[in-house]
Amino acid sequence: MSPTATTPKTKTKPKTQRPPLWKVILLNDDFTPREFVVEVLKAVFRLNESQSYRVMMTAHQKGACVIAVYTRDVAETKAKEATELGKMNGFPLYFTTEKEE
Repeated sequence: MSPTATTPKTKTKPKTQRPPLWKVILLNDDFTPREFVVEVLKAVFRLNESQSYRVMMTAHQKGACVIAVYTRDVAETKAKEATELGKMNGFPLYFTTEKEE
């Protein structure tokens, strides 16, 4: 009997990782009117009236509120767009992003 070398065939599956998610956060300020904040949340983040009001009040009471979670580029684009809307109307409205842990 002749010795045959057998090497096990291993198939390597590439692990497809989901991209890391980023939170968009509304920061409270004492100058931007509440109604304006609600309108921006509805326009940029597609929240309805009551969701927008809740997010705005949470930020008002706690200093900040996570609005939604997206991939990094979407989160940064939305945060920038919402912050720009505030600037264009003369308000210090500010949205930031943070990596989801």
